[in-house]
Amino acid sequence: MGLAVGGVALGAFYLTLPDVSPLAKSFPKTTAFMEKRRQELSRSGQSPRLEWTPVPLAHISPALRQAVIIAEDARFYEHEGVDWDAVRGAAQKDWEKGTLRVGASTITQQLAKNLYLSPARTPWRKLRELAIARRLETTLSKQRILELYLNVVEFGWRTYGAEAAARRYFGKSAGSLSTREAATLAAVIASPRVYDPVRHPERVARRAARILSRMRLPAEETDDMAPSEPPHPPTPSITPESVSVLGFPSPALRPLFAILSVGCANGR
Repeated sequence: MGLAVGGVALGAFYLTLPDVSPLAKSFPKTTAFMEKRRQELSRSGQSPRLEWTPVPLAHISPALRQAVIIAEDARFYEHEGVDWDAVRGAAQKDWEKGTLRVGASTITQQLAKNLYLSPARTPWRKLRELAIARRLETTLSKQRILELYLNVVEFGWRTYGAEAAARRYFGKSAGSLSTREAATLAAVIASPRVYDPVRHPERVARRAARILSRMRLPAEETDDMAPSEPPHPPTPSITPESVSVLGFPSPALRPLFAILSVGCANGR
């Protein structure tokens, strides 16, 4: 009897999970996290407009792809949606501290959360995140998962996806980012409020330097030889909030690059 009830409950649970198959061929029209941000902006009397321009993975620099994997999920190509070694390590730290704060989310789990869930730290939300991550892994290729992630993850104030972030912070396409610029954007993802490159350049530069130290790129690909511009990159609309930080790089980001240059020169 107990097994039958458990089977029914499990079946009902899986019926509540979203159908991810449309993601194989098209980008989502929005995400749960974007909608949450729009609601927050509307409640505060601000425009709910966000900067977001999805682009194919081929239009995102290899440096950014590598930097994000290093920063967020070093075993991305090895696991099947969940990095159980990282989960056990995080659980051990939580147990020792008596908290539920240490994360171990893979890129696939983060994508599941961004697309369909809330930021709430609850066992039920985490269970759904794990189940959706497995569904994403069984339905989509790793390259498609990475493509979707890089196009929907938050990179700062009103800014979602690599293309909008590259345009906002550096005035260029995501395909034209240098290695250092890629590491800077990858540094933001962990917490766009904490690692705000305009407000906290030193903090972002330190994290970007750590990412740079772990990157393995062809010898000829340096900050003076950025990846070439992809053909006909789309140009996102610019809001008044983002105009103040446009540039190549933005004047607001120049202190960050000065700090990062010193850090790299010192081997940090």
